[in-house]
Amino acid sequence: MKRLATAAIAGGLLLALTGCGAASETAGRVGNAATTVSVCTDAVRIATATPDLADPRAAADRAHEAGRELTALAERAAGTTAGEAIGSLATTLRETTVDDLVTGPADWVRRKSEQVTALTKACGL
Repeated sequence: MKRLATAAIAGGLLLALTGCGAASETAGRVGNAATTVSVCTDAVRIATATPDLADPRAAADRAHEAGRELTALAERAAGTTAGEAIGSLATTLRETTVDDLVTGPADWVRRKSEQVTALTKACGL
């Protein structure tokens, strides 16, 4: 009788622990999704700031700063499509030169716009 009771308790404990593991895994996925949404929201906010192209030096400096901020966000979303899109945009902004903004501002804006579109799609926004 004691063995049966012990087996029943052990079985119940195993089921409870398995249930806790599944609940923990689900909570982890929900937490990851919430983090990705937060990262995406921040990334879109940073990426859609309009630079003052009348001052190419200041615009390039702002692009570099935005690129650094986006790099940090991409690291938080590592291993996701959103993280890849954020990282790609971050690279473009970090590599922006004053010359890009003086000789080809339309091309720079177009490239950035395409990457912001890719970002919003990757984020499901």
